[in-house]
Amino acid sequence: MKKRILFTIDSLTIGGAEKSLITLLNLLDYSRYEVDLQLFAFGGTLMHFLPKEVNVLPPLNYTRFLSQSIWEQLLNPTMLIVRLLYSFKIRKSGLLHADKACLYWQTIGRCIEMNTRQYDVAIGYAQGIPTFYTVDKVAAKKKLLWVNVDYRLTGKTKEYQSQFYRKCDVIVPVSDSACKVFSRDVYPEFKEKMKIMWDIIDAQMINRMSELPPDKSISKGFPVIMTAGRLNKPQKGYDLALAAAKILRDRGIRFRWYAVGDGPYRGEMEKFIQENHLQDVFVLLGFTPNPYSYMRQCDVYVQTSRHEGFGLTIAEARILNKPVVCTNFEACTMQMVDGKNGLITSFEPKDIADAIEKLLTDKHLYEEIEAYLKQEKKGNVEEIENFYQLIGC
Repeated sequence: MKKRILFTIDSLTIGGAEKSLITLLNLLDYSRYEVDLQLFAFGGTLMHFLPKEVNVLPPLNYTRFLSQSIWEQLLNPTMLIVRLLYSFKIRKSGLLHADKACLYWQTIGRCIEMNTRQYDVAIGYAQGIPTFYTVDKVAAKKKLLWVNVDYRLTGKTKEYQSQFYRKCDVIVPVSDSACKVFSRDVYPEFKEKMKIMWDIIDAQMINRMSELPPDKSISKGFPVIMTAGRLNKPQKGYDLALAAAKILRDRGIRFRWYAVGDGPYRGEMEKFIQENHLQDVFVLLGFTPNPYSYMRQCDVYVQTSRHEGFGLTIAEARILNKPVVCTNFEACTMQMVDGKNGLITSFEPKDIADAIEKLLTDKHLYEEIEAYLKQEKKGNVEEIENFYQLIGC
């Protein structure tokens, strides 16, 4: 008899956790497992890459409620009240994503129905709402909670979330760094529950996707720099990328910097680009389900993150043999060898610009890094065996 597994994640828009889950689902042995997937938002582009064997569960009642017109919502006063209450609470300034997730569950969680199925294993594949749902709303013999980032919690948010990690069977950080932060700085009392599983990266799939035509054409008349990821400031550090681009432009360096992705920081980025006359050198390409067709065309890949659990796009750039400039966030040295497969910099825009300029102007260094990248091990699909051990069936 097949074992029944439930995965829960916010959505299948482009992101590190989402791409990791898609890769994992495409490697599973469906002769052994029956898999359900619960989403909180539908229509993400990565849904096109789901294996046909995965059963996507219907939208939750609250998810359906959010898609209704205001007149339809008025017919459900209970949900309307909690929605308005949540909207009021998150207007407080200074709230981080983790704080908002806690407010969401404290306010709206009561309106979310129980999953009526019985599972052998239930997996919350991201922090926050997927974690809360897996613990509170699912019946399973074993519950695993993924930690995809350097998850730093403090104060009331840390206190509130501890109840969910206490109730699960296994906490699964995706890197040594994510595990170190979570066990050292957040919940040392749960250290014995933690088992690392690296994000699975399928090098063959990335290479195949990189050979497909891109959504938009990019100029190859100049050296091409690329950054990919959700457009935000606190984690991805796009403010650092913009500042570094301005420094390079002011120095007279020839380049085109393309940013693939979308997110809440886009408006501020557009304003900075316009005010600093960077339209010709820093281009926002927007959202695409296939960033690899752009990544294949770039000369240098740049990651300006302030923190990452692993840094999946760095691994993807390395698979395509692209020299990387990377800020020195805690997990970066798990992949990056400074001066070998790229350059590690501080979080100062000038230092980032210096590293990019060095790769663009020092042909000998660039060729040495490119040669090193070509002999690096590509991908880690064998990590699927670790997954089978984690779920224990």
